[in-house]
Amino acid sequence: MKTVTWTKEQLKSDERASVVAIEAEMLRAARHYFDNFGFTEVVVPHLTRATGACENINTMFDVDYFGTRGYLAQTGQLYLEALIPHMENVYCIGPSFRQEPDVDERHLTEFTLIEIELPCAFDELLQHIERVIHAMVHRVAQRRKRECRTLGVDIGRLRAIRTPFSRVTYSDAIVMLQSTGVAVTWGDDLKSAHEQAIVAQCGDAPTFITHFPEAIKFFNMKRNAQQPDLVNSADLVVPFAGECVGAAEREHDYATLVEKLRASSMLRMLEKKGGSIHDFRWYLDHVKSGIEPHAGCGIGLNRITQFVLGSDDIRTTTAYPLNRETLM
Repeated sequence: MKTVTWTKEQLKSDERASVVAIEAEMLRAARHYFDNFGFTEVVVPHLTRATGACENINTMFDVDYFGTRGYLAQTGQLYLEALIPHMENVYCIGPSFRQEPDVDERHLTEFTLIEIELPCAFDELLQHIERVIHAMVHRVAQRRKRECRTLGVDIGRLRAIRTPFSRVTYSDAIVMLQSTGVAVTWGDDLKSAHEQAIVAQCGDAPTFITHFPEAIKFFNMKRNAQQPDLVNSADLVVPFAGECVGAAEREHDYATLVEKLRASSMLRMLEKKGGSIHDFRWYLDHVKSGIEPHAGCGIGLNRITQFVLGSDDIRTTTAYPLNRETLM
């Protein structure tokens, strides 16, 4: 597929309309899947305290909220978690905002995030992820043939996607990369080039990388019982797009959660901005009142679209790509 960068002159182009139709079809497929498995859709706030951050407070857009520092939300995760005791399986679909200054094929300042939280163990969560991704991709192949032809998408490639997806642990992935001469050390965060190399070695198919070091992940991911320096987490990486899903079991023990938050780099970033652990008080109080074991994930719709399109440029995955140079 050719790389397309939208201009004002292309507002009514067949390519743009085809991308919109494919994106809409995947959202229909996701909602259909969630409905079948008893999920309730939740409308979450998009102006938040630091509780709307994914991992890096420094990538949040600051907002003056009537004299109080607020942020444009990156995730609805903690708001979904708060509803699990009352509603069990929940999900939300909405915008995620990142203060990413880079204008390139990897970064957008706004993208669509699909998030689920539910009372389940790690393996069951991964099964939900691979099944909903499979449903999204196959629905496009089945119902959007004309749009795929317009964009040069290989429908056969989409139909060939099968579950279960491959799995490789983070530690094994590091060894895999080192064996091919890549300069990477255990404890490093994986970059896009690393992800693509791992995908290539796993047959150019969607692949879960599991059990990351605790030090490089979100504070409320649950420690692995056998190896406490790891967390029960997974990133789903795919050809073209790299990481498209971040997932984990959540820590539900109050004392452990407070300990992990106090030790996190996230809190240190927040304190430099004038915030404190108080920003998380409502969430911590909710956990203290009691919550069952649970897990969840965030699915980047634009990265899934990029995989479907076979595009190397994330700007081709949405009608109105937003970055530092575009404000519509």
